[in-house]
Amino acid sequence: MNLVEWGRRGMAVVLALAFSVGCSPSASTTGGPASDPEGAGGAEATVTRVIDGDTIEVVTGGREETVRLIGVDTPESVHPTVPDECFGKRASAFTERSLEGEDVRLEYDAERLDRYGRTLAYVWVGGMFNEELVRQGYASAYPYPPNTRYADLFEEAERDARDHGRGLWGSCPL
Repeated sequence: MNLVEWGRRGMAVVLALAFSVGCSPSASTTGGPASDPEGAGGAEATVTRVIDGDTIEVVTGGREETVRLIGVDTPESVHPTVPDECFGKRASAFTERSLEGEDVRLEYDAERLDRYGRTLAYVWVGGMFNEELVRQGYASAYPYPPNTRYADLFEEAERDARDHGRGLWGSCPL
């Protein structure tokens, strides 16, 4: 058995044990911020650069990685072939103010990398930053199976932002 197979089997055992004692790796349904589940599979990192609202660069384990935040989509602000979208620069600035230079925890879901080779992660600094982006109206929920551990939480956060006209929901034409 190679290391990847061993890791997958080990995670299955951990999840089976968690469910058998009544724990759940998913977010609560209380509508409040999710809490970081210990041991959910992740790494400590330092954010070194913000590329745009939903993509950052980090140093983890002594190496640099580009991280795409799972489950959210901010308007484009740096795409080479797409013009800046409404609220894109503000979303990037919010991510930069919130994360650049910060020590964070990366939590992984079903897939570790996207088709561009970027690490896929939920980013924790205090609470979950992915959720905060959506709740404050800087991003929309973007479920992309199989990485949907917090999809319901993001949908609820988007509904709340829309209902209250926060961020892009109050500033951009639909």
